[in-house]
Order: sequence, then C-alpha cells, then structure tokens
Amino acid sequence: MSKCQQCIIREFNSLKSLSADELKSMSEQKDVLTFKKGDIIFEEGNTLNGVYCMKEGICKLSKLNANGKEQIVRFIKGGDMLGYRSVLSEEPVSLTVTALKDIKACFIPKKEILDAIKENPKFSLDMMKTVCSDLRDANMSLSNMAQKSVKERLADTLIFLKETFGEDEDGYLSILLTREEISSVIGTATESAIRLLSEFKKKGFIALEGKRVKILDEVELLKLSQGF
Repeated sequence: MSKCQQCIIREFNSLKSLSADELKSMSEQKDVLTFKKGDIIFEEGNTLNGVYCMKEGICKLSKLNANGKEQIVRFIKGGDMLGYRSVLSEEPVSLTVTALKDIKACFIPKKEILDAIKENPKFSLDMMKTVCSDLRDANMSLSNMAQKSVKERLADTLIFLKETFGEDEDGYLSILLTREEISSVIGTATESAIRLLSEFKKKGFIALEGKRVKILDEVELLKLSQGF
C-alpha cells in the first residue's frame, strides 16, 4: 500500500498541510479502493464515514432534478477530494458521484479528518478555503446558467473540459462524454446539444468522431462563450 507521506497527490489538496505524524496515522487507517468506469462511488442521500482522495481517474457529480433528469454539477479528477462537505457538516451527501474513467482512490476515515482539523489549524484553514472555493464555483455555475445562452454555455464547457482534463495524443478532449451528458452539463435537451455540436462542427470550431471532440478554433469558442 502506498504511504500518504510519499504520495505526490496530496500536494494538490488540503492534505499537503498535514504533519508527518498525521500523514502516517492516515496512511495506517486508509483503504485503497478502485472503481470501474460507470461505477457509482456514492449516491445522493448516502451518509459517509470518511472522505475519498482521488489518485487517478475522472468522475462526474450529478443530481436528479424535479423531472428525474440528471443534472451534472461538476467534474472531479485525480488530486481532488470527495465527500468532505458531508463529513464536515455531518449531513447526507447531496450529489451522486459516478466514475467516467477507472478510478483509484484512498478512503480516509472520518475520525482521521476530524482529529486533524482539531489539532492542525493550517489543515483546518485549508479545508475551509476548499469549501469556499467550491461555493464560489457553484455560484459561478448558477450565474452562467441564468445569464448565458445554451450556445454560450456549450462553448464555455468545451473550453473548460480542455483546460481541466487536457487532450489525448490525437488532440481530442481526453474526457469522453455522451451527448446526454453534454446536454446535462449545459442544461438543455439532448437534441439541442446534438444540433449545436453539429453547428460548431460546420463552423470549423470543433471536429467530432463518435463521442470524441477536438477543439479546432479555441479563439472563436472563447469569443462565443463571452457573448461576442
């Protein structure tokens, strides 16, 4: 089992603030878990007894709306943590987390996290900053949904996916999303998402190959995402 003290992933989240002894304690208590693409890590309404530190993979965080349709709220990649808001608030999770790529994660028991928060002010502050950052991102997402057109939201999403997850060796976005998932992210019907992707392709903004998307003209997409 890999040791937390030697794991580079912790440098990307609040765990970087822990002392050597705290990391040693977590390393002894954690479990290393794997999930296959399509696996549900936890569901809306579940109670969590710890947090997940993502080592590898990509997952989506989603919620069912009043019509029973999935709304993708955000994406998580290696280096991020999952479930900490539920652990801190001692409330059930409000989102369902599903693997989009095979995932390797460390599950750290709730007691280890809470003990570190009580004993380590820097870790406590870093966790607070992470929660505030999530709240800022959620507010930005709500603002975009309310103020931007569907076309602008699609352009914005494609740029975000490239910046966050990068491209594969062929220049396509490394994250693969179905048309239904894309429509869920931008808040529109699947048919509308399909039509807009075809429109972007005709204009030379993107190339499509099955579920794969390649950005060809990022400048024009950026202009469109900003309403120009």
